[in-house]
Amino acid sequence: MKYGCLWGMGVLLALGSALNAAEPSAPKEGPAASVAAVKGKDGAPLVLISAGAFTMGSNDGLPNERPEHTATLDAYYIDQYEVTAGRYQKFVESAGRNMPPAQDDEAAQSVSDYPAVGMSWTAAAAYCKWVGRRLPTEAEWEKAARGTDGRRYPWGHMQPFVDIANYNRGLWVSESITLVPVNGGVEGMSVRHGLKEGGKSPYGLYHMAGNAAEWVADWYDREFYLKAPEKNPTGPAAGEKRVIRGGSWADLPTALRVSARFSAEPDFEDRTIGFRCAMDAGK
Repeated sequence: MKYGCLWGMGVLLALGSALNAAEPSAPKEGPAASVAAVKGKDGAPLVLISAGAFTMGSNDGLPNERPEHTATLDAYYIDQYEVTAGRYQKFVESAGRNMPPAQDDEAAQSVSDYPAVGMSWTAAAAYCKWVGRRLPTEAEWEKAARGTDGRRYPWGHMQPFVDIANYNRGLWVSESITLVPVNGGVEGMSVRHGLKEGGKSPYGLYHMAGNAAEWVADWYDREFYLKAPEKNPTGPAAGEKRVIRGGSWADLPTALRVSARFSAEPDFEDRTIGFRCAMDAGK
């Protein structure tokens, strides 16, 4: 991953060893909300995340993840899948924009059900606005990824395996080889690890860890958790970088943790980064 706030590979490797030393345990709760029979204007299926509190951050993570705290959110919808190359291409054509440098029209057509990658934060936010939604806040993203039981990864506390998440691929090869379809790679996987739902989050969202890292709405502040409001936090009022969540196909397991926070300038573009959209539940 090329974007900010990794603090060096050695730190991540050391942290990964410490975090993965714990015995895997099964999730403490089932899905708190099922996939809603709701689709966005772009045809993307949306999941309803019910109102309530959850544990955000981690006292065992890097400094920007501390302190672990409670955040309470109103109900909202969020895309079940990362925005696909096919849907993003329709936006580009309708809005008169250019495809991201990392992805041309031909690639988008051939891998239309794979995540769109390589767009800036500004372009991702414009897409969500185009379909009547918005980028999720950092808190909304994290609750959708981890549920309310404080798990380390979307599927629980167990460390990642290649049949749970798409990560640690090394160098980019091509969309069809490096990435995974947004609705693939998790269904029925990892039964031998006791994970009948594969790598899904407690709410049934796919690829909240690995595949494409994801832009979220908030400006980045490494110390924001020290002063964040409990109710519907939306991040700092201004800043220089936007938050990125979820880890990507290129990352080590530590970057896939649901509490891991990264950042980049809003105009940054990279093959590791995509996004998904959200909207208030009343809309």
